[in-house]
Formats: sequence, C-alpha cells, structure tokens
Amino acid sequence: MTAAASPGAERSGDPYLPEHGNGGYRTRHYDLELDYRIATNRLTGRATITAVAAHGLSRFSLDLAGLRVSLVLVDGAPARFSHVGHKVRVRPARPLPAGAEFRVEVRYGGRPRPVTGRWGDIGWDELADGVLVASQPVGAPSWFPCNDHPADKASYRITVTAATPYTVVATGTLVERRRSASTTAWVYHLPEPTAPYLVSVQIGRYERVDLNSGGPAQRAAVPARLRRRFAHDFGRQGEMMEALQRFFGPYPFGEYAVVVTDDDLDDPIEAQSMSVFGANHVDGRRTHERLVAHELAHQWFGNSLTVADWRHIWLNEGFATYAEWLWSGVSGGPSVEALARMWHARLAARPADLRIADPGVARMFDERLYKRGALTLHVLRRELGDERFFRLLRSWVAEHRNGTVTTPAFTALAERHAGRSLSDLFDAWLYSAPLPSLPR
Repeated sequence: MTAAASPGAERSGDPYLPEHGNGGYRTRHYDLELDYRIATNRLTGRATITAVAAHGLSRFSLDLAGLRVSLVLVDGAPARFSHVGHKVRVRPARPLPAGAEFRVEVRYGGRPRPVTGRWGDIGWDELADGVLVASQPVGAPSWFPCNDHPADKASYRITVTAATPYTVVATGTLVERRRSASTTAWVYHLPEPTAPYLVSVQIGRYERVDLNSGGPAQRAAVPARLRRRFAHDFGRQGEMMEALQRFFGPYPFGEYAVVVTDDDLDDPIEAQSMSVFGANHVDGRRTHERLVAHELAHQWFGNSLTVADWRHIWLNEGFATYAEWLWSGVSGGPSVEALARMWHARLAARPADLRIADPGVARMFDERLYKRGALTLHVLRRELGDERFFRLLRSWVAEHRNGTVTTPAFTALAERHAGRSLSDLFDAWLYSAPLPSLPR
C-alpha cells in the first residue's frame, strides 16, 4: 500500500494528539543548519532528514508551523510539495519502496514564533535579548520540520549561527565553534535517539560555567548578574547527580547542561541532556532546589525513556516528582515518608476524578498526576521493599535506555521483580479515580 492510499499518512495515531506526527516512515537523523538574526527575529534553515519508509511511499508529510518552505529535495531530486497549516506534504519524483532509506532536504525561513494551543505558546520564543526553545509537547515544528511525535526518536547534528556576542547552547555536545567577522557558528552533536520535543536551542548573553565534579560533564550558561546566586543554588548539583545515579543507574547521556535565562519562566524546562531555568528560579537561597532535582531526573525518565504516546506521561512526571522526594530525603530535607503523607492529605482534599494511567489530553500536566504518580511509586516501594524497588528502577532504566515506554511495560516489569501479581495495587493507584488510602 502506498501512502497515497493510506489516510493515516498525515496522522501519528497518538490517541491524544493524532494530528501531530506522521505515518509511513521512521526518522533516523536530523542535520539542522540554522542562521538566526536576533535583532530582526529572522531564521533561515536547512534541514536534512534521514528516514526509512515503513511501506511504499508515493507521498509523506512533515510538521512545520509558521515558517515558509522554499525548496524540498528527496534523495537530491526536487520534489513537489504543499504547505498548509503545520503540514508539509511532499511528493517525491519517484515512489519510495518499503524499507528504503531516504533523505529529505527542506529549505525554509521566516520569523519563528511559538505554536499556540491549549497549553499556551510553545516552541521557539523570542526573549528580550535572545531565544528560548521550550517544545513540550508540540512546539518542535515552530523551528524545524520534523515528525513531531515522542516515539519517533532520532540523532541530531545542530549548527546555529548567531551574532558573536551571544552564546548558543543546543542539546548535545559542542563539537565545533567557528567564528567569522561578526558571527559565530556553534555545532552540537546529539548521538542518542531523541524525540523532537526534547531538542532545544537557547541563545543569550551568557557566561559559560564548568560544573565538573568527577562524574558526567556538567556545564552551565548563566547571565553574569546571576552567577554568584547560581553558584549557591546549584552548588549541590554534583551531589544530586551522584545520588540519582545510585537510585536509577548511570546518567544516560554524554553531558548535562543547565541554562538560566535572563527572563522569568513559569516553570523550568527539560530537554535532552539540558534543563532550562528562569532568572526567578535563582534567588541565592536554594528555594527551588527541588526543581533542580526534578529536571535532572527527567534525563532518565522522559528523555532516555520516552513515552510511546502521551497517555503514559505519568512515567515522566510521577518519576521526576519522586526523585524530588528522594533527594529531599538524602540531603537533609523532609523524608520521603513525610512528603508522601503531606501530598496524600492534599490530594484527598481535591476532586478524585483523575486516572493517571490515562488522564486525557486536557490533564496531561495536571499537578495531581505528578503527585499521585509519585505516591504510586512510594506505595510500590513499600510493597516491594527498598532492595527490590530500587533494583526494579535500575532495571527499568537499563532495559529501555534510549527507547520508548508504556505503563503496561512498567507494571509487567514490577510484577516480575515482585514475583507475584500487583494488579490490585496498580488498579487502585493508576487506573481508578478514587484516591486509595496510604498504607501505614
């Protein structure tokens, strides 16, 4: 069957966001070459995408929003295309056979802006003096053509050219920096399979800070005015990295970058091998240290282990929230047990109408999902005991490294580690709306 005969070619099949992502192929690699003019908010891009046809393709589509496409090549030959809304529909000169690897080059440009939707403005966002990219869950098409679905993970090479006074931080490892008379090209390589929403670029007048502490390479980009406060607020990140590796296994990427924007942000943002915080998260008093732990934990849960579709988002947020509690317990804050009881009491006072294993698209980022997800893990820990529980978490991370995950896969692995059925526990905590009692 060709994609021309398949009505699903322009839909991912995601039960929550089917219009984002595309059928008919799997992406292997993106090579993004971007030239960005900060003063005028002008982006010129060339994306070269390597993909494999899942079946015979006479046409296929990509996601790109708000930017104008000028040329599409498929395996070096000009291809017919149309661009309506956020879909670029491509007809290659020759049909692509099933299993064929092919390369798509898209040249495009314009004034990038966020994608507007039920979660506000998401994606490429022009700051007062720079750029912030925050793409979860559907903002990636605001700056590059992609197959915008979390399960379609690929490697990346990202080259961004910007005015020399600015620092560019992108997901991955900086492998080259080329300076000309007035601009600098920054080249990053991201070899691990990565979902489009987890790819990011940050541009600002930053100072680069080396945070190495004997473990994975840890770096930061921080406005000069915040550097002293940052040194205090993130001073325990090295210890935090060591603690989370004891709980979850080795850090999954080559390095970890932290960016602090010169603007305030409502919430920090995770990207692959990167977390982004607002100036308001750095106050010199470690007020927001739990968020430092939360975002770091996403490198395991959400980034290395990425949800197969958005129904399973508790596997990101519940685990990252439990990591906050674990860090609190080992760093002199309230114990995990105390935090679990506090949040159980708070949830008990709120409506019990959320099934966290399938919350619905409108409640993907409901705070109750975060906290009840963490409570589910705590109850599971009480059921298994510490030794088996943490062995389960390390096994979960190792078996699905750089892959995609689902709730049934996690519950099945938990039952293997328990050596018995845990259906009553999971039915009550994941699949039912009423809040169960917390075991004593």
